[in-house]
Amino acid sequence: MIFSPFLAIPLFFVMLLLLEAGRRFKTRTGLEPSTTIENADFALFGLLLAFTFSGAMERFDAHRSLITEELNTIETAYRRLDLLPSETQPPIRQHFRDYVTSRLNQYETADHSISPESRRLQEEIWKESVAAATLSQPNPNSATQVLLPALNNMFDITATRRNAFNMHPPDAVFILLFALSCLCAFIAGFVIRPGRSNRLHMVAFAALVSLTIGAILDVEYPSHGLIRLTSYDNYFIALRDSMK
Repeated sequence: MIFSPFLAIPLFFVMLLLLEAGRRFKTRTGLEPSTTIENADFALFGLLLAFTFSGAMERFDAHRSLITEELNTIETAYRRLDLLPSETQPPIRQHFRDYVTSRLNQYETADHSISPESRRLQEEIWKESVAAATLSQPNPNSATQVLLPALNNMFDITATRRNAFNMHPPDAVFILLFALSCLCAFIAGFVIRPGRSNRLHMVAFAALVSLTIGAILDVEYPSHGLIRLTSYDNYFIALRDSMK
């Protein structure tokens, strides 16, 4: 399940309703809040917010590291094409340029799957590189031992990036986060004192919590909100342009 960061918008209004419900509940019942329970609930909510935000940032940084790693593996494999016979290099180099182009916009698909064009070019590059390596003189083994492992790394990183994008906390964690935010909104409304100024505090509380959760989801799912990784396509374009 994908949790859109735009869920923070309905969450904001739900929290406002629960804040008001908690305030009215206290007014009608005359009950006094328990400080111990209140502190425990907010402490648990704060810990969950901190851990989910920290985990989301770690995964976001991992995505960026994998982009750099893929760029390096492509550039390394491309440079090792020099080991092949000169007459076999031009079509393979063109395949490399096409392959880099096929790796653009990898963040827009729902499951971040490897595109059919990328898979086709992987097969073409591998097949033609193996054939060219066997023709290398004076020692075909040098091209085979150096170039083919680099190609393997270049292909393997695509699956690593795809799997990394599909690794998220269990849905139960985000469901619990929404549930605790609603519970804490009701408790906050229950303990708040009546007054016009406190209405502003209620709105501020709901806004801060919903914005924080929205930011967590935006970082966790960087292709479904305001935060995008498409700007990193510029590095792939620069690499493609450097392939002469």
